[in-house]
Amino acid sequence: MAKKRKGRAINGVLLLDKPYDMSSNSALQKVKRIYFAQKAGHTGALDPLATGMLPICLGEGTKFSQFLLDTDKTYQVTAKLGVRTTTSDIDGEVVAEKPVEVSDEQLAKALDSFRGTTKQIPSMYSALKYQGQPLYKYAREGIEVPRESRDITVFNLDLLRFEGDEVDLDIHVSKGTYIRTIVDDLGELLGCGAHVAKLHRSAVGNYPTDRMITLADLEALLEKAEAEEVAPSVYLDPLLLPMTTACDGIPAVFIDDMSANFLRHGNPVQCSNAPSDGLVQVFIGDDVETGEFIGVGHIDDDGLVAPKRIVVLPA
Repeated sequence: MAKKRKGRAINGVLLLDKPYDMSSNSALQKVKRIYFAQKAGHTGALDPLATGMLPICLGEGTKFSQFLLDTDKTYQVTAKLGVRTTTSDIDGEVVAEKPVEVSDEQLAKALDSFRGTTKQIPSMYSALKYQGQPLYKYAREGIEVPRESRDITVFNLDLLRFEGDEVDLDIHVSKGTYIRTIVDDLGELLGCGAHVAKLHRSAVGNYPTDRMITLADLEALLEKAEAEEVAPSVYLDPLLLPMTTACDGIPAVFIDDMSANFLRHGNPVQCSNAPSDGLVQVFIGDDVETGEFIGVGHIDDDGLVAPKRIVVLPA
């Protein structure tokens, strides 16, 4: 007999404002504990030095966290010129120091080279895997491994401040873009080196920034519920966004109860409004607002909607 999971079968997405000097996994575990959730997963780690938006999926929402990894993100970063480090951030060891003799015109020209679609070689201190191990594990052992450059897109890059040896930037980028690598490359272009001094993720996809909440706020709501002798879910659960928000941008299709039953048992089904290929959100009903979300499917070779990530009904 399968072991019953501890915790609540609570589903949804929480927009955590991750604090400084905390790993994404530590933040995840704290949220899971606060919600007493059976399952929880984040949607792309933030470095401990980084703050800002960390969507955390709870329950069946964890099945759709992968789609948030593929979305674009926006950051505010402070680059410290004149010092290059091993990790391209403030936590690394200094490998080179040079005087900063950069004009406004030189900086503007260098920044322009990053806009649009370019090639980027991932940092050795990234979580990208090589032969099953994340690159940072090799880096910590002093091992350099081959890394292929890949296409990234910088949709927008605004210079917010340039004073002395500090540069503040607002950067909107595609999935898989490493801000540390951009800053390190910028330092090399300017001839003085650079590293990330501060990093804040302000946006993930189209998630509303005003729905972010801190761990301190969550803890305060727990205390409030205890003081009022009500279930913590009274204050915590309204903070969750629907699971469907993790699938933003994926087209929706609509099926009836019979087709939904087939899909839940692993069988592809016919759908009149399905696209010719790709992924689809699947709803029972006639529209997104009133329909029941049952998961994400993909269009198979026969043009049918086949299951990919399906919500499991409570027992």
